[in-house]
Amino acid sequence: MHHVVLDRWSRRTSPLHRRDARAKILAALALLVSIATTDAGVLPMLAAYGAIVAAGFLAARLPLFQAATRAGVVLPFSIAMALVSWVSGDPARAASVVVKSYLSASIVLLLIATTPLTELLSGAEKLGAPRVVTLVVQFLYRYLFVISEQVQHMLQAARCRSGSGNSGTRRRFQAAAGALAVLFSKSYIRAEGIHNAMLARGFRGRLPAIRTQRFEWADFGFLLAALIAAAATGLALRGAA
Repeated sequence: MHHVVLDRWSRRTSPLHRRDARAKILAALALLVSIATTDAGVLPMLAAYGAIVAAGFLAARLPLFQAATRAGVVLPFSIAMALVSWVSGDPARAASVVVKSYLSASIVLLLIATTPLTELLSGAEKLGAPRVVTLVVQFLYRYLFVISEQVQHMLQAARCRSGSGNSGTRRRFQAAAGALAVLFSKSYIRAEGIHNAMLARGFRGRLPAIRTQRFEWADFGFLLAALIAAAATGLALRGAA
């Protein structure tokens, strides 16, 4: 099984990793609301909230530069939206859209990078998220690995059969188009087999939790500190604006 980087990060050990998923979800929501409702200069907002996010990554013992790079995946979309404000004659709003989207993506990335998906969805369900939504997300996440593994097996088989691999672009494109159909068929058959295996093992619409979560005093203290930091930062930026 080929795990993504965020999945490996979420299974590390740190004080932030040990916090209850519910506390981290609520803390992330507080920071997201604070960022969305703050109307201040771009540089002060980036410095203030960026310092909080950076402190979170350092507390989680995660590589800061790699995390900052991965959070930039939202920039093409936010820049496209910011161009509309820029063309309409509001460059300050355009810059604010870019900065807020990047900070929000960094907070979500920190949440995912410090909480395994099973615990994250379990915490969301305990906070009131519909079980059907969390169940669909879990299946989607698990089957993505199944499809990824199948793709890698097909690529390896194709390389073994292609010899030097110097075929033309058109032939490679045709081969890729045919491989998509084969991948869909194999994935469907594999999914049916996994589903039948789950039913044989007693699956009744709920995936069992690997670890039982308990909301402890340390989690309450972490949540309280995050709420205070979010509120104080927002009020300070509004006062300075």
